Amino acid sequence: MSLVHLILIDGMRPDSLAACGNPYVQDLLENSLYSLEAKTVMPSQTLPCHMSLFHSVDPSRHGITTNVYTPQVRPINGICEQLCATMKCGMIYNWGQLRDLTQPASLVYSQYYSIKQPDLAPADCDNLVAEASVKALKEMNLNFLFTYMGGTDAVGHSSGWMGTAYLSTVNNAFNNIKKLIECCPNDCLSIVIADHGGHERTHGTYLEEDMTIPVILHGMGLRGILKSGVTIKDIAPTIVKVLGAQCDPEWEGTSLV
Repeated sequence: MSLVHLILIDGMRPDSLAACGNPYVQDLLENSLYSLEAKTVMPSQTLPCHMSLFHSVDPSRHGITTNVYTPQVRPINGICEQLCATMKCGMIYNWGQLRDLTQPASLVYSQYYSIKQPDLAPADCDNLVAEASVKALKEMNLNFLFTYMGGTDAVGHSSGWMGTAYLSTVNNAFNNIKKLIECCPNDCLSIVIADHGGHERTHGTYLEEDMTIPVILHGMGLRGILKSGVTIKDIAPTIVKVLGAQCDPEWEGTSLV
């Protein structure tokens, strides 16, 4: 395996996949290994969830319990720190607080587009990220790329989860996911995931709508439905195993493949 591409759609509820009406959703699920019942961590907020995704521990261990980053008291390596000695990692994103997910020396490429550009809708900001990721996938010879699109979460907060505007943004996200997957080499594993869900115009609680996320693994001939008990902490071990690297000994998740 030469490339793992992690694609995260912020705030994308599993039930929005069918509700958004994008025909690519069913095609992707039929040709992937997936769960629509995976769980994130509590608090189900963006930065704590991302830290748990990248570092495979609960917020009580990495110490990030709000959307404000503070240095870890007992540092633990994340995905890119485990890979960077022998592999090339990059990230492209449109929510600035994610800049602290990785140590600077662990990335060979990073690109940020603000989700709050006044002349662009959140979906358009997601499109910028997707276009940059397509370019990076074609030109950078990366082993791991993290692509983050925050438009769905932004619209959820402004207009409400599962409303018309929210579902339209999810639909747009899947148009981008299709482009990203189709431009990847044949030996790529693409992982599509959310960090959390949402309800009304918020998230961060123990409600099922906030805590349940989709996890989709596409590539490597994988097909079917994942076992029960999948959590966001399983993503980091999956990525490093597929790329032939070692997990940090403190990681709590288990590989899904």
